[in-house]
Amino acid sequence: MHDNTGIALITGASSGMGRSTTERFLAAGWTVVGVDVTPSTAPDDAPGTLLSVVADVRSRADLTSAVDAALPPGARIDVIANIAGVYPPTTLDSYDDATFHRIFDINVLGVLNVIAAARPRLDAGSSVVNFASVDAFTVSPGQLLYGASKAAVVMLTKSLALELAQAGIRVNGIAPGWVATPGNAATGRMEAASASIPLGRVAQPEEIAEWVWLLSTGMHSAFITGETIVLSGGDVMR
Repeated sequence: MHDNTGIALITGASSGMGRSTTERFLAAGWTVVGVDVTPSTAPDDAPGTLLSVVADVRSRADLTSAVDAALPPGARIDVIANIAGVYPPTTLDSYDDATFHRIFDINVLGVLNVIAAARPRLDAGSSVVNFASVDAFTVSPGQLLYGASKAAVVMLTKSLALELAQAGIRVNGIAPGWVATPGNAATGRMEAASASIPLGRVAQPEEIAEWVWLLSTGMHSAFITGETIVLSGGDVMR
């Protein structure tokens, strides 16, 4: 738990929920190490500082070098938000080795790589938030490998929470449902999805970002670890 400002490492920072989360922390005056395969940008009026890092989460060595180049020696990372992810559709008939490795290397190995690269800079009170998906808990037709990758993230979150608890580091997850991101909009399915959600709408990226903030810095989250919060508007109950 942090009362003032700190340093947040956020992946997928250049777009969608990653960008919204980056902007949430910048608005609170934090320094954000924004990691993505394309450069990240900050609002002109943001009181915080954005350190844009171009790196691929599939390479632990590249991540370690990039973080060390962005931050001075000994600088502590207070929050990690693992948001980078891909979700190409797959079925038993359509998947191939390359697609399998791309999905799992980014969505699962990437989570591990980021935490491992940042681990020397994490200390008691640091918090990690991993992005899973409602597809980790319920079957989404045509998302064979994506759902499996996000189920793996849920278990990694539990395992890492147990492993890092003695160091005072909390690890939790967020499982969003439909969110109004450019990627989801491109599917052409958001309007139909809204009709099936009990609350009658999809989430806004800013709402998801607020949950990263609450799980990482909120005074009431200090005793939560190993949990994955489902944010689906009632679409998925577990």
